[in-house]
Amino acid sequence: MTHHARGAFTVNVKPLTPAPADGISRFSIDKQIQGDLEATTKGEMFSAGDPQHGQAGYVAIEVVTGALKGKHGSFVLQHSAMMDPSGRKMSVNIVPGSGTGDFKGITGTLDIQIANGQHSYDLEYTLLEPTQP
Repeated sequence: MTHHARGAFTVNVKPLTPAPADGISRFSIDKQIQGDLEATTKGEMFSAGDPQHGQAGYVAIEVVTGALKGKHGSFVLQHSAMMDPSGRKMSVNIVPGSGTGDFKGITGTLDIQIANGQHSYDLEYTLLEPTQP
């Protein structure tokens, strides 16, 4: 069964060195997530392009650790995003097999919205119930 978790988050992104190559930037990602999912994240992002002119892309991996509807554990999110004059295209997926603790077997996607400088999320997920012996 598919479920939804919604809420808001704050994000702290800081440059990391060394950059892997000319034209590629590297950043740390730390988030505080509130709402149906209460969690923190740690991750890294690589980006390229010209964001000042609306043309860029990034990829990122981050570990989410926290609680969701009484369950505790962690899982990994994989981001892939591009922007160009036609708009933003973003995909954020739970990495298969990355769930630990009560999140073992979790799958799903995360939709990120940014409005008036505020970040919100809608996590659509499926969590397999443990099998009974």
